[in-house]
Amino acid sequence: MELTMGSLPVANVQALAAASRDVPERYIRPEAGAHPGFADCGVDIPVIDFSRFLDPDSSRDESSKLHLACQNWGFFQLINHTVPKEVIEKMKLDVREFFQLPLEEKRQLAQVTGDVQGYGQLFVVSKDQKLDWADVLYLNTQPAPERCLRFWPTQPLTFRQACRRTLKNLADRLLEIMAKNLELNPDVVTDKFKVGIQSIRFNYYPPCPQADKVLGFSQHSDADLITLVLQVNQVQGLQIKRSGEWFPVMPLPGAFIVNVGDIFEILSNGRYKSIEHRVVVNTERERLSIATFHSPQSHAMIGPLQELVRGSGARYKTVNHEDFMKLFFSSKLDGKSFLDRMRY
Repeated sequence: MELTMGSLPVANVQALAAASRDVPERYIRPEAGAHPGFADCGVDIPVIDFSRFLDPDSSRDESSKLHLACQNWGFFQLINHTVPKEVIEKMKLDVREFFQLPLEEKRQLAQVTGDVQGYGQLFVVSKDQKLDWADVLYLNTQPAPERCLRFWPTQPLTFRQACRRTLKNLADRLLEIMAKNLELNPDVVTDKFKVGIQSIRFNYYPPCPQADKVLGFSQHSDADLITLVLQVNQVQGLQIKRSGEWFPVMPLPGAFIVNVGDIFEILSNGRYKSIEHRVVVNTERERLSIATFHSPQSHAMIGPLQELVRGSGARYKTVNHEDFMKLFFSSKLDGKSFLDRMRY
């Protein structure tokens, strides 16, 4: 059977939250609340200072820190990353204004059958599965042929311009350093990414009166090379799974939260691992975030790099990237179960 990407239509959660304090049964998640595997205290994930890569006197030490962060955590905060503060603040403003638009305006950008781009939700593959307490706008933004402008908002007026901005240069530089840390020629990784795909997921998590019984984003690992996440407002919600427990992540002001994706885990033959994470919601306040995903070009082959297979053998299968993503988007999120299907 040929797989197609897409997600079943579901109710708008922002409208549900505004209309009633009752939470429909499909959103109630037994695994959401505090339990023995949940830690209330935040976790200090590694902090990487991008400016130190630009200084010959500090670049080696910072590269070593990045290597340990990728190897031991799969998550890190990136500070002094060269993306201008005014660009970040304008993007945050545009996202807040978009989600404040009337529902009918946003529904003009609704997803269509067979396409994950647009306004709605992702990973809904059956009519009885549990749902996330969130609304999503998902867009392919780079390269230009991957864009579907019918899903790009025209309001606020500067939203499209913001979407055309790219974090690709920053992602490229991080990937180069990560490749060198694995004793690879950087071209081995960056060649797959030269015309790679940048996608953005704009997330809106409404407040929920039963916040301890729902999830804003089911536990999962990302399917890309690396993800850069920007928190739009000061409401916390991101949690990572470490040693079997869930820990809140406390973003530093202006920092990107960066995580290793499944594809990089596969390319590195497991040297760097993607990490399960999820989002919880707040009882009183909305939460907004922007996740930018960086993936190889559509027809790249995804498999362990031969340089990292010697001696240990390949731990993952090799597949076409397009087929890989079709399988990912046609699956229900369930921890790292998708990546487990790629293992030998």
